[in-house]
Amino acid sequence: MQVIIPLAGKGTRLRPHTHLVPKPMLKVAGRPVMDWVMDRLKGLDVTELIYITGHLKEQVEAYARSHYPIPSRFIEQKEQDGTAGAVNLARPHVKGPVLIIFVDTVFEADLTLINRTDADGIIWAKEVEDYQRFGVVVTDAEGYMTRIVEKPSTPISKLANIGLYYIRSVDSLWQGIDHVLAQPKNKGEYFLTDAFQWMIERGKRILTAEVGGWYDCGKLDTLLETNEILLRNGSARRVDFPGVTIHDPVYIEDGVKVERSVIGPNVSLESGTTVTDSRLRNTIVGRDARLAGVVLDGSLLGNGVVAEGLWGSATLGDHSEVVVKEKGGLGS
Repeated sequence: MQVIIPLAGKGTRLRPHTHLVPKPMLKVAGRPVMDWVMDRLKGLDVTELIYITGHLKEQVEAYARSHYPIPSRFIEQKEQDGTAGAVNLARPHVKGPVLIIFVDTVFEADLTLINRTDADGIIWAKEVEDYQRFGVVVTDAEGYMTRIVEKPSTPISKLANIGLYYIRSVDSLWQGIDHVLAQPKNKGEYFLTDAFQWMIERGKRILTAEVGGWYDCGKLDTLLETNEILLRNGSARRVDFPGVTIHDPVYIEDGVKVERSVIGPNVSLESGTTVTDSRLRNTIVGRDARLAGVVLDGSLLGNGVVAEGLWGSATLGDHSEVVVKEKGGLGS
């Protein structure tokens, strides 16, 4: 089975950090989002990974080839016209049933379900209370999808589409995508889910399967929330330092130096980073950063960031430098 991994097509919701780092390579609990997703492929007979990338193709390719021992292909989506356009780029290379994974979420699901169903496809979903934020899946009494409604104003369904699909009837998928691409754009994009709707209306059966957990990494607040959940669920790594207070859970790699600071809860620090006279909570810091006299809550700092005297919340891309002249104390 082949796996299509569209890294482009859905737009970028998290800026400015991700214009320098592809979203799937952003780290939560010390690991890139893409690593967490690849863990879920265990137990499947995957013959090839087909990545649909954006303008950061070289970064993605270098990382994937060095970390995943599966034959891979990389295709750049030069026109960001939507998810249907992204998946369509893989068409010349797809030989049979495919798993499609949009890698900006961490999920918990038994994907071996694909070996136990005769459905034409599977769409994975998660019941949520804030259903108006998502495309939701409507099912019949047997659990087969009847339609997808984008951001409904009434509670027609609370099953949110998480961007994880298996399609056995690939020829029908391509026909559906052809239909979508021949129509005017839907809200400025060509949606893959519109192709699924076309398939269903022509008799295809797409089973809806609910995931055990679904953690969004596409926005700053949800990325930090996902980091917290993963740390609390067993991915924490604590390192103690003299004169430093640690509030669990935290993830601290070897090679980190911390002095006269308060760290945690829900903080991740990568190797090479130095923190002095600071207070960090609910914050992810990349490698080789240098923080002094900062008080941060709800922040995302990239690799090589230099920050001095910074208070509040911040999102800083790789190698950013912020120096604030007026400083306060550490807070409590």
